[in-house]
Amino acid sequence: MAIKNAFYAQSGGVTAVINASACGVIQTARKHTDKIGKVFAGRNGIIGALKEELIDTSLESDDAIAALLHTPGGAFGSCRYKLKNISENQREYERLIEVFRAHDIGYFFYNGGGDSQDTAYKVSQIGEKMGYPITCIGVPKTVDNDLPFTDCCPGFGSVAKYIATSTLEASLDIKSMCETSTKVFILEVMGRHAGWIAASGGLAGQGEGQPPHIILFPEIPFNREKFLERVDQCVKDYGYCVVVASEGAQYEDGRFVADAGAKDAFGHTQLGGVAPALANMVKQALGHKYHWAVADYLQRAARHIASATDVEQAYTVGKAAVEMAIAGKQALMPTIVREQAKPYRWSIGEANLSEVANQEKKMPIHYITDDGFGITQDCRDYLQPLIEGESFPPFENGLPKVAHLKNQLVEKKLRTEFKL
Repeated sequence: MAIKNAFYAQSGGVTAVINASACGVIQTARKHTDKIGKVFAGRNGIIGALKEELIDTSLESDDAIAALLHTPGGAFGSCRYKLKNISENQREYERLIEVFRAHDIGYFFYNGGGDSQDTAYKVSQIGEKMGYPITCIGVPKTVDNDLPFTDCCPGFGSVAKYIATSTLEASLDIKSMCETSTKVFILEVMGRHAGWIAASGGLAGQGEGQPPHIILFPEIPFNREKFLERVDQCVKDYGYCVVVASEGAQYEDGRFVADAGAKDAFGHTQLGGVAPALANMVKQALGHKYHWAVADYLQRAARHIASATDVEQAYTVGKAAVEMAIAGKQALMPTIVREQAKPYRWSIGEANLSEVANQEKKMPIHYITDDGFGITQDCRDYLQPLIEGESFPPFENGLPKVAHLKNQLVEKKLRTEFKL
């Protein structure tokens, strides 16, 4: 079998550990030079392939690639760009194959969530159709933890650890000042349709009255009166109330509490901030002094407090993707299989991209308490091992050291430019 080059790209919102998956892909490919030549990375994700902007990772030193293991963000650039259905715009897929053919690329590794797995699957189909078979393997990644067939998603464990820690620390602050100051604190976290991240805040406390006192999940319809009643009762009982709210909290009719009236690049509803919306309700109905915070990019960029379990899993799925490809497997995504809960043991499995694409795994109802405001013991047992272990980055002058890559582009070979 002829040696072929590989293309790797990062997609969607980045995580604290997506570069660990990149590290796994590149380091493993460098060990199999009998099958894989160079690894090209797309500058800004799949856009890099469409625009023929390919980064030559072979120009990076082994030390620089190793440093990706402890570097947050997307080292090669990511994007929110969803390829249309083949029937709607076959030209996009034809362009990808043209670029792959021009640069002798025989392997495609796409590191992202459900939309990205859909893209990898479609590329495998169009390659076959155009007479240029290309091995396509998806590399799972999403802080939302909503990919099916995998016990958890790389990127989630570190966000969960950050949110649980932040909830614990902020709660101690609020508790110490509630007699004369803030009585209600609302932390807004990511999670459009699935409440996994919000649930992780529940790990901060376990006993009666321990914060967070209220968790708002997308899976449970938001009831304004019920919410305000609980907030007021917590203030009366404990002196303060801590709320962890998913950005995707929605009313029974499907309207988001934080609907900003616009759409993002994937066609999803643009959310405008559930925390200030909830705070305004508290102010108008109850008059309690409040503060709110939006974890936003901080939660997915916090490599300094990443879960060791998450780092290891992120690297391993990158490594496994390359091993699957050189073994001749096609249109698959490596998955994480929970073999044992206590102590936590896991292994690598696989799922068909055709079944993973565009699917969302929401929280099981038995993970949410009957009142809709907390997590059950089953949920704790699921979440706990995913946040365990510390994997601190090296520090220099008081700050984390990160990878500094050349990100040098290869020379273009096609005469035509592609218009996005």
